[in-house]
Amino acid sequence: MATLLIKNARNIITMDAERRTFPGGSLYARDQRIVAIGTDVPYETADVVIDAAGRIVYPGLINTHHHLYQTFTRNIPRAQDVELFDWLLTLYDVWRELRPEDVYLSAMVGLGELLKTGCTTAADHFYCFPNAVSGELIDEEIRAARELGIRFYPTRGSMNLGRSAGGLPPDEVTQDMETILRDSRRVIETYHDASPFAMTRVGLAPCSPFSVSEDLLRETARMARAYGVRLHTHLAETHDEEAYCLEKLGLRPLEYMERTEWIGNDVWYAHGIHFRDDEIRRLGACGCGVAHCPSSNMKLSSGVFPMRKMLDAGVKVGLGVDGSASNDASNLLGEVRQSYLLHKLAAGAQAPTAEESLWIGTVGSARALGWEDAIGSLEIGKAADLFMIDARKLEYAGALFDDTALPVVAGITHNVETTIVGGRVVVRDGRLVGVDEGALAFRAQTAAARMVAAAGRRTGIDYLRRR
Repeated sequence: MATLLIKNARNIITMDAERRTFPGGSLYARDQRIVAIGTDVPYETADVVIDAAGRIVYPGLINTHHHLYQTFTRNIPRAQDVELFDWLLTLYDVWRELRPEDVYLSAMVGLGELLKTGCTTAADHFYCFPNAVSGELIDEEIRAARELGIRFYPTRGSMNLGRSAGGLPPDEVTQDMETILRDSRRVIETYHDASPFAMTRVGLAPCSPFSVSEDLLRETARMARAYGVRLHTHLAETHDEEAYCLEKLGLRPLEYMERTEWIGNDVWYAHGIHFRDDEIRRLGACGCGVAHCPSSNMKLSSGVFPMRKMLDAGVKVGLGVDGSASNDASNLLGEVRQSYLLHKLAAGAQAPTAEESLWIGTVGSARALGWEDAIGSLEIGKAADLFMIDARKLEYAGALFDDTALPVVAGITHNVETTIVGGRVVVRDGRLVGVDEGALAFRAQTAAARMVAAAGRRTGIDYLRRR
């Protein structure tokens, strides 16, 4: 059994129920599980020993919403300075060029950046399956996650309501319901692990009310519950979505979810900006979760998430980076800071503190994913998922008065020194372990350039020029 000892830390920030900290503390883990933590750990050696003098140890961050394949369509001029529907219409044509290797490389890049910014568990929403391309694209993301060593929660997404049927996406990136349900079943049976320390869990995730049929929503919910897996979708992200639902369905987005059996403690939504107060109370009462994606919401001018109302109503709020193309990064520690600052601007003294913001990105995110029994905090019996920063770095000088708040309020450079998942070091000295980052970056940019060029030739659009 592999063992890990982290000793002599400047501080260990646990984020447990008592918000305990252990200045000068140590942590010992066997296999994935923490078996001792505090200032009097009765272990002196292990397979891996890390002298953490000058370092602060934090629980690993948890990303509750992402679109890893979008890593190859970030910072594209034509998709800048537009809101969600126009942004999607622009990029659907580029995503039509996806190949299996692109999905693998984009996941390597996005998950690698997450690991380098303190994220140890990542959920992903993959819903774009171009015609004439292998349907087993989500498998490429899982391959990348296993190579990198991150705890992964892929959700098998879907779109079956193409433009010809009144939906938003082009037909060429949609699938029929039979194909979707068959592959959803395959992905669950092949990859889902419900054990507490699983490295891969699977959920089902039709994309949005404007890209899937009512029948698909209902059948997906029934399949997920038959298998005991969770449900995820976009909801209440923009006023355009709300208008679409009212015009096409005669219902508000949450009412539509209720009609299609998409509400309960096994459901988490992405965004949730435009819920009414009574809807927020219903979300809290039924145990739903919401992934808050502040950078994406700001970039696409979608609105400000009602954070304090959500928390007060008992909604399980977690953090997400969203797709890189609407961010344009996969930096989860930066997202914690972004959330902290956004809500300070929007709500002043009523906004979450820096400590609460860190809690939302750790414990809150674990609760949104239904995984709080094993991840989200550092305590005996939970996973040894953590990151460390070196408090002796120049950017922290003059700020060493509150170790819990430090990475949230101080500085805007957010790569961490060390990331550990399940007791295994996956980032050391700020670099991915076992990965040639330069070679990966070259392969990834080459693939991204090919996709954009191919889309331009097919559509006649210059994606490198702004609208």
